[in-house]
Amino acid sequence: MDEFRALHVPGSPLLLPNAWEFGVGAFLAAQGFRALGTTSLGVSAAAGEPDGAPSTRDATVALARRLARLDVLVSVDIADGFSADPAAIADLAAELADAGAVGVNLEDGRADGSLAPAERQKALVKAVKDRVPGLFLNARTDTHWSGDHSVETAEKRAKTYADAGADGVFVPGLTDPADVERIVQLGLPVNVLFLPGEVTFAGLAELGVARVSLGSLPYRMALRAAAGTALAVRDGGDLPLSPPSYADVVALLP
Repeated sequence: MDEFRALHVPGSPLLLPNAWEFGVGAFLAAQGFRALGTTSLGVSAAAGEPDGAPSTRDATVALARRLARLDVLVSVDIADGFSADPAAIADLAAELADAGAVGVNLEDGRADGSLAPAERQKALVKAVKDRVPGLFLNARTDTHWSGDHSVETAEKRAKTYADAGADGVFVPGLTDPADVERIVQLGLPVNVLFLPGEVTFAGLAELGVARVSLGSLPYRMALRAAAGTALAVRDGGDLPLSPPSYADVVALLP
């Protein structure tokens, strides 16, 4: 787990691609990525469930166990923890650590678009860190997804979670350079979500970001590629991408 922590270098950020099933994770690992995240949207959609639904808890743990068989470090997106009970979320974190995960994302956004009360979320963060101190807890605050684009709100919540023991802070939707720098100045490793056309990896590095996540982008790109392939065949067009061979994929599998 110290190895994963060491990859979070302000100004030289970890690019963390996100997988939703083993084959994708294995293919990414084969490209040389040292660490992978999971994506709650991809895992949930693959299971036919709403994003972050409690019913996807077992699928999330099962994916973590599979990915941990690869020679990569695995951080798991556990959405809101699939529960409101601090003990239950701490149990999940311990189960994931036992499965081989080195980190988790825990978010304060809720299914109805609201944010959990900051003090209640602080208790969840503390419960996880008390139970599994070595697990890298990336505390995600969904201020910018909830409609409150105030960097002051994000900063206040990030400080609250840091006080509870969070190892890093994640503010998806954060794009303004001045706002990014303000969160960076808190002193924790800062994670920013890559948003095409709004930020660049190099630009975020210059701002002192320590981790850049792709989130559900690879999953959504895969959907487009799958549909584009079928449409190209039907309409006599060119394939949108050059795929790996059957043998290449088989070679990734145990």
